[in-house]
Amino acid sequence: MKVTAVILAAGQGTRMRSALPKVLHPLGGRPLLQYSLDLAAKVGSASPVVVVGHGADQVRETVGDKARFAVQEQQLGTANAVQSAAAVAAGEADYVVVISADMPLLRSETLQELVNRQASNDGPLTMLTVKSENPRGFGRVVRGADGSVTAIVEEAQATPEQLAIRELNAGAYCFRDAWLWPALRRVNMSPKGEYYLTDLVEIAVAEGQVVQALVAEDKCETIGINTRVHLSEAETALRSRINTAWMESGVTMIDPATTYIDASVQIGRDTVIWPNTCLYGETVIGEGCEIGPNTMIHDTLIGNRCKVFASVLEKAELEDGVDMGPFARLRKGAHLAEGVHMGNFGEVKDSYLGPGTKMGHFSYIGNANIGNEVNIGAGTITCNYDGKHKHQTEIGDHVFIGSDTMLVAPVKIGARARTGAGAVVTRDIAADTTVVGVPARPLYKSKEKDGN
Repeated sequence: MKVTAVILAAGQGTRMRSALPKVLHPLGGRPLLQYSLDLAAKVGSASPVVVVGHGADQVRETVGDKARFAVQEQQLGTANAVQSAAAVAAGEADYVVVISADMPLLRSETLQELVNRQASNDGPLTMLTVKSENPRGFGRVVRGADGSVTAIVEEAQATPEQLAIRELNAGAYCFRDAWLWPALRRVNMSPKGEYYLTDLVEIAVAEGQVVQALVAEDKCETIGINTRVHLSEAETALRSRINTAWMESGVTMIDPATTYIDASVQIGRDTVIWPNTCLYGETVIGEGCEIGPNTMIHDTLIGNRCKVFASVLEKAELEDGVDMGPFARLRKGAHLAEGVHMGNFGEVKDSYLGPGTKMGHFSYIGNANIGNEVNIGAGTITCNYDGKHKHQTEIGDHVFIGSDTMLVAPVKIGARARTGAGAVVTRDIAADTTVVGVPARPLYKSKEKDGN
């Protein structure tokens, strides 16, 4: 059984009041359209067809080679949008699934069931419906005595009796390919000057054919996004879905209502997420970690048994057993090796801290390569920027950097060297050397006289 998915993504989305095409608005850290593309990849046999119109270039750039494209030249309704895909998709499959890019919470299991229902339906189409006390402007589904669908009545044209119907058209369909494309040419223009895909129900019924419907069990799957209010509703539903899945997989969340996790994040079992924690992008967290509270992590790799308390991390890497915070910040390129401790109000950027290194509070490390078991005293700063260029600092193993040391890059500190508190280091320091002062100079011990 071959299935082609057609994704409708041509609408302007005027009610979003945005310069960004509606289907590119982010949900759970990903564009709305991405959810439909993932769905189509699981159900479809061929590359999906995305119907573009408003913001077509932006949509193409975002999607890339994940789909084929058809252009709806004028915004003349959903039937016209599907008809735009005929040159690309007609005749290549047994069935055509039509979904909207603004319905991101639809599950692949539901869409596959829709396809299976149509495969056993002698009629030309099966549609997805939902039962809800909040119509949200959806068309009402009218059924016959045998349970088949006899009509979809748009809210504006519905009678009082029809308005009382609580089964609504969700906007996802599976058609028999051979029937769909000729039938689309028979859809008449509505009084609003558009061609509605829902008119295919009337055409099928007039032919004496059966239109079946699958009722979605989870109403959240059918949330369609037309406004930013709808977007927030979908965000809440998606967050609940994501958090529930992680808790069922062995992650503890102290307060799921205040925990925000993007769909692309990965978390190991026995990790504890504390309140007011936000995990974004391609973040990966290992097992047995404690994250938060009041923590934001973007695109960061975190090993096992790490503790990140009230901190901000972006494009960084933590190996196993790292302990940091509160109020610490890792910027792009920060790499903390196994067992590193980073105190409060510290910041690291484009730097490597070797295993077992301890970084005191109120310190800044930038463009540095730091060895094993180094002590970085409170208030230490790598002065890495001269106003035009960034410069490197290199610190060997087992070095002791005293509090308030200024390391004026480029500079190298040899193994086991030491700096006194408040030292301003402007020259390289040899191994096993202690320096003090401004500018820092080696400290030599005078030889004791023998008394002769």
